[in-house]
Amino acid sequence: MSIAYNSTMQLPPEFVSNLPMFSDVPVSEKPQLFLKKLKLCSVRFDFSPTSGFDQQKEVKRQTLLDLVEYVNAAKGPFSETVIAEFTKMIAANIFRPLPTRSRDQPFDPEEDEPILESAWTHLHIVYEFFLRFMVSTCTDAKVAKKFINTEFITKFLELFDSEDPRERDYLKTILHRIYGKLMVHRSFVRKSIANVFYRFIYETERHNGVAELLEILGSIINGFALPLKDEHKQFLKRALVPLHKPGCIGQYHQQLSYCISQYMEKDPTLADIIIKGILKFWPVTNSQKEILFLSELEELLELTQPQQFEVVAVPLFQVVARCIRSPHFQVAERALFLWNNEYIVQQMSKSLSDIIPLVYGPLHQNTVGHWNPTVLSLSQNVQKMFREIDSVAWDTYSSEYQALVDKSAAAKAKRDQVWARLQSAA
Repeated sequence: MSIAYNSTMQLPPEFVSNLPMFSDVPVSEKPQLFLKKLKLCSVRFDFSPTSGFDQQKEVKRQTLLDLVEYVNAAKGPFSETVIAEFTKMIAANIFRPLPTRSRDQPFDPEEDEPILESAWTHLHIVYEFFLRFMVSTCTDAKVAKKFINTEFITKFLELFDSEDPRERDYLKTILHRIYGKLMVHRSFVRKSIANVFYRFIYETERHNGVAELLEILGSIINGFALPLKDEHKQFLKRALVPLHKPGCIGQYHQQLSYCISQYMEKDPTLADIIIKGILKFWPVTNSQKEILFLSELEELLELTQPQQFEVVAVPLFQVVARCIRSPHFQVAERALFLWNNEYIVQQMSKSLSDIIPLVYGPLHQNTVGHWNPTVLSLSQNVQKMFREIDSVAWDTYSSEYQALVDKSAAAKAKRDQVWARLQSAA
């Protein structure tokens, strides 16, 4: 970890503030000047209000901008010495302690303002330089992989927990470029992201960069070759599906849903793993989370083939039935909206013998007199739809349900009589 210099400290000798611009020196001297400027920019400054060194900070800012222009205009390949110094400079600037909050008052993106990086005037140019260096045709991947190694990538991933959204946006873009250029590290990047998710899911449930990491994974998954490797299926099962567990899923659900649907599009046979996995983490007391899950389920069911639909129908509609009778009207409403999807209704029609016994009771209770007119109307429409699809099956179970209701009422009356006798005897 590099030192953040302030005015009470002596600057190191490599900070030479009178270096010329690249445009002012001959071509033969530019490589050596490039190295000197990299060393100058390896000096990190403290940006607290009374830190001083304002002039030196401006020198570094101008030097960073000059480095960006030099990389953009470069034509020949960068030497191993240059790439080594480049990674040292990047590491000295970006690998630093992130601002922390009290564990009693964690950062809530919906309520709290993020802690913005005080050194952003320098840091954003460092990130821009890093990005331009990675996309440059002058950067040889075979050389770069020696210095942008597994240790570097591990530290880089730790920065995704930054509260500053500007930093996370740069990190996302650069990691994607690293993944694309340094193919030898692809497996390590995926495993390292999985480790970040494991810690988030099972230990902390606090991480600021899950959405950005999932955005990167969306592109990575899109590029997976078919048939999918077992490693990729394990990543889905162990890292992505369990991301439905944390209560803060709303912060990254859109990106997670995209990743999951990418898997379904590539291999529809994964429907069993995905849908049953989501049902395993179904919320009990979080209504907003239930609504998110129901929306995701509809998208996934549109991608589910008939054979896989039959496999998941029973556990799926056990949960849907609970949602239909939910005391939260928005949950019941969202569950009933599934019957507005023609493809899903078409798949349901092939498994009516399994589905009707599960949803008949909740639908009947809603139509008897639900307080919300929308839920009442939707329940009546679903009942009508079932009758139109197979009136015989619906009427048959209607009789069976009524018999169960009568039996339950008789049992209750008998219990009431027993209690009445006991009370009179007391």
